[in-house]
Amino acid sequence: MGYLPFVLLWGLPQIWENSEGSSDLHSLPASPRFFPLRCLQISSFANSSWTRTDGLGWVGELQAYTWRNDSDTIVFLKPWSQGTLSDQLANQLQHIFKGYRSSFTRDIREFVKMLGSDYPFEIQISAGCEVLSGNSSESFLHSAFQGTDIMSFQGTSWVSAPDAPPWMQRVCRVLNEDQGTKETVQWLLYDICPQFVRGVLETGKSELEKQVKPEAWLSSGPTPGPGRLLLVCHVSGFYPKPVWVMWMRGEQEQPGTQQGDILPHADGTWYLRVTLDVAAGEASGLSCRVKHSSLGDQDIILYWDHSHVLVIVLSVLAFILVLGGSFAFWFRRRRVYQNIQ
Repeated sequence: MGYLPFVLLWGLPQIWENSEGSSDLHSLPASPRFFPLRCLQISSFANSSWTRTDGLGWVGELQAYTWRNDSDTIVFLKPWSQGTLSDQLANQLQHIFKGYRSSFTRDIREFVKMLGSDYPFEIQISAGCEVLSGNSSESFLHSAFQGTDIMSFQGTSWVSAPDAPPWMQRVCRVLNEDQGTKETVQWLLYDICPQFVRGVLETGKSELEKQVKPEAWLSSGPTPGPGRLLLVCHVSGFYPKPVWVMWMRGEQEQPGTQQGDILPHADGTWYLRVTLDVAAGEASGLSCRVKHSSLGDQDIILYWDHSHVLVIVLSVLAFILVLGGSFAFWFRRRRVYQNIQ
């Protein structure tokens, strides 16, 4: 089972989205920004003869690596993805992972036999590291079974997760008996990974540190009910992803603010929709406030006022008039056609 733990290096951030794009003002990145290497592997075992394994890797918010089921090598998706690794070391790492791919399925099936487990099941594995200020770094490695955290690599050993099933203790004992593999994983996690990330931050600096200012506008959504309005604040085209958007009255945050998912644009920027359900008579005086690192201290503030409501009303009336005119034109043409007949 010498290659089995290498999969844990092609791995998984479990809570990335919880810390990115939050509506908490304090979630906005402080300067300087950090760009962790975060990798994810998903391996699906349908039965004893069919399996599929795919891997993805990100530097910060940018996907820079992929490892498809039908490939023996990791593919670099960006011109700077290899960082400053020498070709010799890059080839050595590719060879290690290729060796792992050839034995991973076999080794997992051995564990299935040993534990008496059933198919189908899925394994998620994550790993990566982040270079911090002062030349320090932090590395992480986790493994999950059916979406539940079961094991991590901490310091020099495999450790079972607190809520892992009892059989995980047996797996950890088997893995910890392989001293050579543990030393290799330590080398990859704590030496190679930080070295690699430092090189990537050097070669990919211009793309990783780019800033794109958001555009914002207001609209109304579907009526929540009689006498109520759904106020919608759209924020689009921003990068990086962390952003703070809130409906306000003066300096008071409105607790009913609802934030949608942050969605990607094709150009790599992001879009966010934030709503507030209010009584129609209470909409005046509300504003949408947007904070983003690209704006510095110049927040975007858009006010919902009577003129904005008037624009919406006029737009609805214009639509009704156009629709009515189209219907009248169609009705007139139909009568002319019938008279000719």
